[in-house]
Amino acid sequence: MLEASALQDDLRRAQIEPFAWVINGSLAAAQPRDPVLRARAAAEIPQIRKVKELLALRVALIPFQAEEPVGVERLNSLAVGMAEHLAACVG
Repeated sequence: MLEASALQDDLRRAQIEPFAWVINGSLAAAQPRDPVLRARAAAEIPQIRKVKELLALRVALIPFQAEEPVGVERLNSLAVGMAEHLAACVG
C-alpha cells in the first residue's frame, strides 16, 4: 500500500488523477472460514478502510481466488461475481 500511495502522489504531481485502486487477492473479501485465515483477513480491514476513506476515489476489491482467473471464462465469472456483489452492496 505504501508503494501504491507513493505512486499516486507522483501521478498527482504530474497532474494525472488515478481512476481507482484495485485491491487484489483480498482474504477479507473472500470471507474465509478457517480461523487462521479469518485472523489474517481481519488484519486487512484497517488497510482496506484506509484506502477507501483516505486514498482512493474508487476501489475495486478482488477476493482471493482458489484458482487464477486466467482465460475468458474465468475472467468473465470474476466480473459477474463482482457485479453481483456490488448490486447486493448498493441494494
